[in-house]
Amino acid sequence: MDVSLMQELIKEKMNQLLRYLIRMGVQPQEAEDIVQDTLYKALLYIDSIQADKFSAWLYKVAINNYYDICRKRKAIHLPIDSIVVEDEEEPEGLLLQKERREEIEAVLQQLSPLHRQLLMMKYELDFSYKEIAELVAMKEASVKTNLFRARKQFQKQYGNLAPEQKLRERRKHNE
Repeated sequence: MDVSLMQELIKEKMNQLLRYLIRMGVQPQEAEDIVQDTLYKALLYIDSIQADKFSAWLYKVAINNYYDICRKRKAIHLPIDSIVVEDEEEPEGLLLQKERREEIEAVLQQLSPLHRQLLMMKYELDFSYKEIAELVAMKEASVKTNLFRARKQFQKQYGNLAPEQKLRERRKHNE
């Protein structure tokens, strides 16, 4: 494989990993450190990593690094990050999209860490059930069951978010 092509692929994968960690609630500086450490480990063990499982291996190492940091701190901090939307023509549409995103983030934060992680892997990262199973060390059937439960929990929480509560969540986020 061409070295420049390999560098471009690794850079793209590291950016995906960084965005994923930040969406999981990792502080941006910590996420960058985790990605850097993950890349270092990948380069150390590149010969022993199966090519078809390289992406899954990277995510698994990064997630484990994050869990190690959380264990050291004895607390998990999960701030709601803001979304950057580009090329939005109408300010009203941008505002509505931002509000909906904040509502979704508020609901995601109410879910268990496993359910939040599974939903993000499936619907934001478009991972297959098999890829998710490898990453979280579960059977594929367990992933499907937990994703079903996560979707139901999300729907219930999102449906229960009253208009006044939605407004409070927006205000709290804007402060």
